Amino acid sequence: MDEIRPLVSREDTVDLPSPNLQPRHRELLPTPCGPVKRWSELPCLVKLYFCFTLCSLLALFILTVVNIQRESKKSGSDDDDLTISLIQLVGILFCAYYITRGVLQENRQELIVFVLTVLVVMVRSVVNFTVLPTYETLLLVRFVCILCVGLLHVVCALLLIRRPNMMAFRVGGALETMQEQYFILNLCFSMVTFDLQAQLCLCILILTSGTSVSYAHTVILGIGVVWAFLTAATGAIAVLKEKKPLVWLFALLNLPQLAYFIYLLYSIISQWGQSKTYILEAAAITGCLLSVTIKSVLFWGLYRLYHSFGQGLRERMFASDKQ
Repeated sequence: MDEIRPLVSREDTVDLPSPNLQPRHRELLPTPCGPVKRWSELPCLVKLYFCFTLCSLLALFILTVVNIQRESKKSGSDDDDLTISLIQLVGILFCAYYITRGVLQENRQELIVFVLTVLVVMVRSVVNFTVLPTYETLLLVRFVCILCVGLLHVVCALLLIRRPNMMAFRVGGALETMQEQYFILNLCFSMVTFDLQAQLCLCILILTSGTSVSYAHTVILGIGVVWAFLTAATGAIAVLKEKKPLVWLFALLNLPQLAYFIYLLYSIISQWGQSKTYILEAAAITGCLLSVTIKSVLFWGLYRLYHSFGQGLRERMFASDKQ
């Protein structure tokens, strides 16, 4: 009877992962933010563009920091220029994250936001250049460089977006339901990042605006920055680790932000027309509406992802070669 006994007993196979839960392609590199391609797997042209993008973002970051220092030293400088420069500085940091995740994880929504951010910078440069009465040589050179480099980024990023996305198949295998779950997970994770960027830009907009901000409101905004990072970290962990209690905690952490949006809109409406320009009013309303839109898409995706927790996607994403 011992000869016909199976080599692996039923008790021994309980702890072994099911073959259907194992990733189809082991060459992906598991990271805390999900699997990514290895550097050696990227084509030479993609490697070249990725390095060029990071270098151009670093150069733009340095120019923006220098511009912020010059504007902060000028006593009669325009507050709008300082505000836009600070928001652009935040956008550069997020763009480096977007292009990294977009290339290594084939994340289309990250690449789309990267393209939109580059287009906003190009439009701002065109507007600023057209309203100036005189043109300095350095300003003209910078304007031409922004347009040429920006156009190159837009074209190359669009080509990357149009490439076939195989990450969903490589992580989820042939099951369409698993591929859909992976797409929703990436969407939720991206929306958490977009929401954090919108929160930071809105706080910068209000704190550096030309209108007077009360001390209590400044304290609230300072707490709001910390709150935004805490909320984003909770949402990211809840999505990646499939923690249902953290999903509910993430939803509760968003309630004070929504309440602040209502208070901000009420303050803007009650003080409408008191400032010389409507730049702050328009930007604040746009920021609130954009953040609410992002949160709506985020909770729609989170609702769908919540019901798929525990179906093996996390095991596929964070599987290692040692399994």
